[in-house]
Amino acid sequence: MSGARGVGDGKPPGGKPGSVLSGLAVAIGCVLFLGGFAWGAVLYKPYTVPTDSMAPTIGKGDRVLAQRIDGGEVRRGDVVVFQDEIWGALPMVKRVVGVGGDKVVCCDKQGRLSVDGKVLEEPYLQAHEPASMTQFSTTVPKGRLFLMGDHRSDSLDSRVHLTDSSHGAVPRGAVTARVDATAWPLGGGIMERPAAFEALPGGVSRPGPLRLVLTAVVTGAVLILAGAAYGPLTRRRRGGRGRRDEAKEKVAARG
Repeated sequence: MSGARGVGDGKPPGGKPGSVLSGLAVAIGCVLFLGGFAWGAVLYKPYTVPTDSMAPTIGKGDRVLAQRIDGGEVRRGDVVVFQDEIWGALPMVKRVVGVGGDKVVCCDKQGRLSVDGKVLEEPYLQAHEPASMTQFSTTVPKGRLFLMGDHRSDSLDSRVHLTDSSHGAVPRGAVTARVDATAWPLGGGIMERPAAFEALPGGVSRPGPLRLVLTAVVTGAVLILAGAAYGPLTRRRRGGRGRRDEAKEKVAARG
């Protein structure tokens, strides 16, 4: 019978599975997006660095993401957030250059720092700046960390406290987090572990899971947008097809 239509006529083949897949994409995207944010909030905490003592690695006013860690996880080369009453009431950000038992000496004829006799190349320092403006030699007490800023001529760090009973070192327990990335300004990116400390006992720490967190968030956002766009794109495609069919029918009728 002319003019009769089947139940499914006028619908593109596979339309229903497509809708199911788009809904599934949105659901998975929401899990990844929200789960990634929740995971990141549990593992990481943002800090604003108030001085340029860590320049050029971290500038004044930069916003960093620091992974919450225990002081026992700290390795040489880590940039850590810590708070020690001798240093002041506010959290501070410095680089770990020595751990308990290390002999830290500065400087050789080339202005370089050495740890247990190993001379360190520190490419993260302010350009053309020696490892320290003042000469010093100290042995880090057990369970403590010797901390220095990357802008050595403008950093009040362990060198200032060398005459204290702690020899300028802070307890491992004073560390609350390890900086993994610069969040602001954009482009700072993930903070790489310095190769200078790799040959020393214990090596350097492994990067945190920040890349995985960011991958989950970005993948989730892409899936949500792709799934949400399926409906409007399908309706637009159907509308275009309907107009073409109508135009063909008018041409046929005229013929």
